[in-house]
Amino acid sequence: MLEKHYRPQDVEARIYAAWESSGAFRPSGKPGAEAYSIVIPPPNVTGSLHMGHALNNTIQDILARFNRMRGKDVLWQPGMDHAGIATQMVVERQLQERQEPSRWEMGRDAFIERVWEWKAVSGGNIINQLKRLGASCDWSRERFTMDEGLSRAVVKVFVQLYREGLIYKDKRLVNWDPKFLTAISDLEVMSVETKGHLWHFKYPIMGEPGRFITVATTRPETMLGDSGIAVHPDDERYHDLVGKFAVLPLVGRKLPIVADDYADPTQGSGAVKITPAHDFNDFEVGKRHNLRQINIFDEHARLDLEANQEFLRDLTTTDELAETLQWHRLGRFDARKRVVERMEALGLVDKIEDHVHMVPYGDRSNEVIEPFLTEQWYVDAATLAKPAIAAVESGKTRFVPQNWAKTYFDWMHNIQPWCISRQLWWGHQIPAWYGPDGEIFVAETEEDALDAAESFYDSRVALTRDPDVLDTWFSSALWPFSTLGWPDQTPELKQFYPTSVLVTGFDIIFFWVARMMMMGLHFMKEVPFGDVYIHGIVRDERGQKMSKSKGNVVDPLELMDEFGADALRFTMAALATPGRDVKPSKARIEGYRNFATKLWNAARFCEMNECRRQPDFDPHAVREPVNRWIIGEANRVAKAITSAIEQYRVNDGALASYQFVWNVFCDWYLELIKPLLSGDDAGAKAETRATAAYVLDHIVTILHPFMPFVTEELWQRLSEMGKPRQAMLMVSPWPSLEAPEDAAADAELGWVIRLISEIRSLRSEMNVPAGAKLPCVITGADDEIRRRARSWRAEIMRLARLESLDLTDAMPSGAAQIVLGEVTVGLPLAGVIDLGAEQQRLTKELAKLRDEIRKIDAKLGNDAFIAKAPEHVVEEQRERRAEAELVAAKTEAALNRLQAM
Repeated sequence: MLEKHYRPQDVEARIYAAWESSGAFRPSGKPGAEAYSIVIPPPNVTGSLHMGHALNNTIQDILARFNRMRGKDVLWQPGMDHAGIATQMVVERQLQERQEPSRWEMGRDAFIERVWEWKAVSGGNIINQLKRLGASCDWSRERFTMDEGLSRAVVKVFVQLYREGLIYKDKRLVNWDPKFLTAISDLEVMSVETKGHLWHFKYPIMGEPGRFITVATTRPETMLGDSGIAVHPDDERYHDLVGKFAVLPLVGRKLPIVADDYADPTQGSGAVKITPAHDFNDFEVGKRHNLRQINIFDEHARLDLEANQEFLRDLTTTDELAETLQWHRLGRFDARKRVVERMEALGLVDKIEDHVHMVPYGDRSNEVIEPFLTEQWYVDAATLAKPAIAAVESGKTRFVPQNWAKTYFDWMHNIQPWCISRQLWWGHQIPAWYGPDGEIFVAETEEDALDAAESFYDSRVALTRDPDVLDTWFSSALWPFSTLGWPDQTPELKQFYPTSVLVTGFDIIFFWVARMMMMGLHFMKEVPFGDVYIHGIVRDERGQKMSKSKGNVVDPLELMDEFGADALRFTMAALATPGRDVKPSKARIEGYRNFATKLWNAARFCEMNECRRQPDFDPHAVREPVNRWIIGEANRVAKAITSAIEQYRVNDGALASYQFVWNVFCDWYLELIKPLLSGDDAGAKAETRATAAYVLDHIVTILHPFMPFVTEELWQRLSEMGKPRQAMLMVSPWPSLEAPEDAAADAELGWVIRLISEIRSLRSEMNVPAGAKLPCVITGADDEIRRRARSWRAEIMRLARLESLDLTDAMPSGAAQIVLGEVTVGLPLAGVIDLGAEQQRLTKELAKLRDEIRKIDAKLGNDAFIAKAPEHVVEEQRERRAEAELVAAKTEAALNRLQAM
């Protein structure tokens, strides 16, 4: 017998262990079964489950479970990313906390060994957290971007691309983290709105005493690296200066004045100082005009001036320059103060303005990121992007929702060289060795590199390996095929590549999706996935982005402890509307926990009424209208859920299942069959018991992808004729979608349900006491309606709380009326409620609602409010208006009924 209360804490761990030990997560390997595969976006080895993971993995699990139940050969490939900078930071912090030698003191090999030790003990906790969520990945195939097989794939790809001329070294600007002393990707940079200043400096024009050109900067220290000034070609103010030179104060460098569209005549003075080695836009302007790239910082973002040949070139020794050189090794922010003080002392500060601007910070170091000129390894992304663009244009890979294809194209058509080297120790060390004269030898092994060097130099020489490691996105770009065994031609690679769908967030369309497209097409000659489903981001219930600084971060593990994994999963699925962000609330999750309880209680009701599934049950042989109706409803909802999941509308699938289980099965069917279950008609009772059991099995099946734990528990506990199930629910077949649908039964039960619902609604609108039983009359009924009313009289009176139900030709006076198709339903209310007082109450309530709507309309019609108010506040006002409009319409309808009486 099922316990009185469903407690997910008592069930979930046990069920998951049974799933995993049974091997049910592995591909079926059935001959002829259609392959269906998903690669998990690999979480960081340092990571913990957050709400974004909960959303992403719930969607993937729904797809995996659904397709597994439909008989496909399903592989959900799991794994983790080695997370170079994050992992190195965690281990370094651990060393510091334990007062052990630093990585520099212990050396590279010993430090790498410590990282592997850390991974074995503490890394990958997120895998168990994903299991807690119910993720049905094939954990026997778990991969790691640093495992032996994937490392071999990374090396092979690097070497091949280098030999094809698609990987090369170049000196360009990168995002430089002065704390971790490495280049980082754009995704690891946070732009923070900062209150600062805009300094307007005057630079003298060479040969024209007393004439200046004014430029503005938020980073005065970088002026030491200026190598030019740009003005717009159409800016008449500067026509005579183009081709001339300005003089860089504090240094004395000649700065050519060039004409370039980058300069905006409407901003400031219209003139822009160009510092190619310290600004990404300036770097491009500098290339167009052959301006010098003068790096004035060292790797710690300190001034590097004394022996800096590029800085000192062509400069004349002066007292002014000598004073500037004394700033050697000064930190950039101290240098900023000194520059401003000197410029003010020279009278070269035109003005200083308060200025709010975006400042880049490292997401892990929390240091201001510096655009830094350094030699790095690059991939020729523009060449690799061409087939990846064509694949989406031709429809080989499609984005869902489709509008994200535009984001993909915008990035891909404007793609820049991809910097793939990082100045870290943890990661895939670049397979490049340098000879005594700097000659580069790229090879899969050191022995191959030595052989190549011997051939080049005609003698055996010592080589030095490049100390850098590869960007983690480089190894994850190979994820769809490296995890399946490539470069070996494995059976899994043949069966599951290309994968069926990638489920991910919009923020990594470029960093990951695009790069997998490029690598998959280049090395596999085929797209890595057919569909890319882009879900929204998880925000708090007010629509704000979750962040620790705001204190609005929600821990999914705590929510699962409190409400169960099913409730969290169902919330995520129900809110995952394509193209919209997800805004869960604790109340919503609690509501879906109550949904699981509702299902459990329905199952207990069926169990107590001996509703057992009959092995030979034939839904086509059912005779009772209520049973024929529920079988048709069950088939329709299965079709709706099937269609929804196939189209990645998991929210529609979740809501369809919720409505059917709660509203149709529990609220109506179980109530309507109570007389049959307690009646004397043995045949009708047996049929109803078998039908209820059949539909309950149907329910747990269609609900399983969304709420796998409670459904699996019910499947196992509700035995079939007292015998255990032959298979677990997760590997049982999806409904065939071919159950009978009876139009006549649908019409009959539909009428009964609408009648009861309308009476209940009217009672609520008119403030009729819950315990009051009302008389009810129906006029205008034809023979069919009369038959329905007689057949269902007891159920209608019980569920609508009526004292009588009469079919008459005339409507009594003083009755509140409902039009239901061809008939009119009347409820005489005189003596039950005070009609005058109720009319007064409704009139007052309607006025209050209309006043509230007017106030909200005034706000929403105020352009200043719309412009300044946070997005979640505006959305809240719109939601309040819609709710008030709905209540007002119902109130007005009730008032009209009263007035008609």
